[in-house]
Amino acid sequence: MNQDYQNEIDSQDEEIEIEAIGIEVDAHPIELYKLFKIANLVSGGGEAKHVIDEGYVAVNGELETRKRRKMYDGDFFEFNQEYYVVVCDAPVTEVETPQEKAEKKLKKEQASRQKKKGAKSNATKAKVSGPKSTGRKAADKQRREQINVLSQSAKAQSSNKNHKGNPSSEKTRDPKSGRNSIDFF
Repeated sequence: MNQDYQNEIDSQDEEIEIEAIGIEVDAHPIELYKLFKIANLVSGGGEAKHVIDEGYVAVNGELETRKRRKMYDGDFFEFNQEYYVVVCDAPVTEVETPQEKAEKKLKKEQASRQKKKGAKSNATKAKVSGPKSTGRKAADKQRREQINVLSQSAKAQSSNKNHKGNPSSEKTRDPKSGRNSIDFF
């Protein structure tokens, strides 16, 4: 029995050379299902996740069912009796730990709170100077006032022309249609 155990240890220490297809990536770690898409082993991410979940993939010699397993330079996986290896020249980009994520979230919340406080103080300053409505109704009201002013000035100008005593400026009506005649210059 001791001898069998010794043989197992010796067989584990042996290095096995495997020919693998290299998959070059720009950055690592990269998720396993994304490697399937990059290598065109599947038609989409959903199919890749399904294949991994069903247990058709072995990573570094062990069965893998995690779809988002992080793969680094030199890691290999087996699929459809073919071996694939991850090849990347770039250094490892840091993976955020849950604690780092929580710290970033806290900083963002504090920054947004400060912005809200600044916005509230600006809003109170605006209220002090006088309420301003910036809506559709206010724009319509301003437009109506401008039209009213323009129409009044146009009426005043036309009444001044009529008072000059220019008889040709008065329009004559056509007896048949009742329409005003058109004067060209």
